[in-house]
Amino acid sequence: MSKKVAVFTSNTCPHCVTAKEYLLEKGVEFTERNVQEDPSARKELMQKGIMAVPVVQIEEEMIVGFDKDKINSLLGL
Repeated sequence: MSKKVAVFTSNTCPHCVTAKEYLLEKGVEFTERNVQEDPSARKELMQKGIMAVPVVQIEEEMIVGFDKDKINSLLGL
């Protein structure tokens, strides 16, 4: 079973690029949600008290920042 993955990004975030590249290298399908271009994505993070990107969401788990070990653990990589 593949897990639902979303990556919240912004246009000027180098760690966002790193997170997306890592997921692509691992063959993980994800949806990108750019908080600068998608007001609903920005609002969703703000409602959770998150004010930084990248945020990798795996199912209901939110990982703030690029935490490779936690991503690997949650995805079983």
